[in-house]
Amino acid sequence: MRQKYFILTFLVFCLSQLHSQTLLIPDRVFDGKEMHDDWVVAVDSNKITYAGPLERLKKGEPYITIKLEGKTVMPGLIEGHSHLLLHPYNETEWNDQVLKESPVERAIRGVVHAKKTLLAGVTAMRDLGSEGAGYTDIYLKKSIDEGLVPGPRTLMAGAAIVATGAYGPKGFHDGVQVPLGAVPVTGKDRAMEEVRTQLGNGANLIKIYADYRWGKDEPSQPTFLQEEIDAMVATATTAGRYVVAHASTPEGMRRAIMGGVETIEHGDGGTAEIFELMKTKGIALCPTLAAGDAIEQYKGWQKGKEPDPERIAKKKKSFALALESGVEIVFGGDVGVFTHGENYRELELMVDYGMKPLQALQSATSVNARILHFQELGMIQEGYLADIIALEGNPVQDISRMRRVKFVMKDGTIYKNE
Repeated sequence: MRQKYFILTFLVFCLSQLHSQTLLIPDRVFDGKEMHDDWVVAVDSNKITYAGPLERLKKGEPYITIKLEGKTVMPGLIEGHSHLLLHPYNETEWNDQVLKESPVERAIRGVVHAKKTLLAGVTAMRDLGSEGAGYTDIYLKKSIDEGLVPGPRTLMAGAAIVATGAYGPKGFHDGVQVPLGAVPVTGKDRAMEEVRTQLGNGANLIKIYADYRWGKDEPSQPTFLQEEIDAMVATATTAGRYVVAHASTPEGMRRAIMGGVETIEHGDGGTAEIFELMKTKGIALCPTLAAGDAIEQYKGWQKGKEPDPERIAKKKKSFALALESGVEIVFGGDVGVFTHGENYRELELMVDYGMKPLQALQSATSVNARILHFQELGMIQEGYLADIIALEGNPVQDISRMRRVKFVMKDGTIYKNE
């Protein structure tokens, strides 16, 4: 009898532990909009069940307590522009990655990059093109979603679409067939067909190149005609998806904006008039500041010791115009051009180029969740999914604290706790 009682008691204890909630006790909580001192966060399964002062927490619930002294708890970062299948250009040039690295090698690199990204505090991300690897990014997403490999939640653009002749690799005679960084199309019918093909193969959204360099070392020029962009956007919208556009020239940006894309990627040549048009149309800018910064350093620029190169000066000017216009800013660094897991570099540059740290943090959490269609993410609030990170110090006072992520929870599962 005593033995049965002991077993029953033990089973009740085990069941109570299985249903225990996790209670995070940091110094402060950034909820996606503002900072709160002396808040705690409770998580049950994969949902946030409470965020607020400890004294208002419902008593009597079994909690597994995790003390995060000296740390800030906040929503997991949402990266807006990444390429998990690329690695830094100072390791291997883009052309050689596309031409010489097999899909298997690039997939393996993608697995490594996905884990590094997650452990850096990025719990969700938008990946904007496999860059010559077909639908390997979508297969990687499937592996992450099924729990085969760790990584962020992902929205994948698949192969991406470019105007015929406008994208690389280039420089081969016309008898040589090589992999291309995106799928080339000409005309409305072919463009619409390719949108449907990519969506049918699992793309969550469509990326187009509204402008690009037609020749080596030439400035970018528009690629698609307005009617082609209009047709691609209409096709994607009909399927319940959306389109984003690589665009860095005023005319390329204007065509993409008038066509109804949801975000402009890069926007280096944006003018006050173009950004005002974006604001009017409700289109956000993903400036990818860190990519240009990295590329210039690869070329030999000694940052902090030498004057800004023309590309950086131009980027600072256009970003200032974007901020002045009030257009919404997407946090997205074009990661893959530089090292995966160093997503914080974009946040630091956003602040360095004129944003307030609080604005940058909002961009990387609640703003990105809304703009990129990540439902139930981006906020530390009851009912939201438990994608939560913690870092040393206060990033509102010092944005470089984002380098010091010590705790990562995605969907209620802890992946890092240092």
